[in-house]
Amino acid sequence: MSVSADDFSDASATIADRIFDQLRHAIVEGEIPAGSKISEPVLAARYGISRGPLREAMRRLESSNLVDRKPNVGARVITLSSDQLLEIYVIREALEGMAARLAAEKMSDAAIADLKRLLAQHRNEVAREDWQTYFQQEGDLDFHFRIAQGTGNHRLIDILCNDLYHLARMYRCQFGMKSDRARDALKEHELIADAIAERDGELAEWLTRRHIRISRHAVERKLATDRR
Repeated sequence: MSVSADDFSDASATIADRIFDQLRHAIVEGEIPAGSKISEPVLAARYGISRGPLREAMRRLESSNLVDRKPNVGARVITLSSDQLLEIYVIREALEGMAARLAAEKMSDAAIADLKRLLAQHRNEVAREDWQTYFQQEGDLDFHFRIAQGTGNHRLIDILCNDLYHLARMYRCQFGMKSDRARDALKEHELIADAIAERDGELAEWLTRRHIRISRHAVERKLATDRR
């Protein structure tokens, strides 16, 4: 049986996708710390792959703003400043507010029911941690990710779920899971879900913007405390 060049290309793309996902997860979760130098030969040996798919994965990590590559210096995991982190919150407030409004218009009844079940699961998990931890798992188990997906707007989904989502999650991981906002944040999520279920896009947007603004203020206070 002959194997075409397209078959090799497809196989390489599949490997690059897998390595990209694995490296992104390791960076976001802090397994590869911020500021760490990334060695392509070391990664190629660790994952047992050729340099071609690895370079493609690295290119995508750079496009996602998780890795910074400079000529004659190499690649490093990004290290965001506190100002850059707060900028992300400002952008999220506007875009996720829009996403909540669109979700109230576009999200299917079944998807809304799934969102409510997800929050019920979150409430049980947070209660078991004495209301000290509200740290959602990645992707579809994340409340904000689900709402973005529910908009049906592919450009907005790409910005929120690929560009901003992983940067924000990286910092949530690095700041740690303990928070005095666990109970309040969960309640805010439930109010947003209720507004979406009622198809009240204006209220859903307002609640979401307020939720993210409160979170940003909490981060600002933590940053100020850490500087002391």
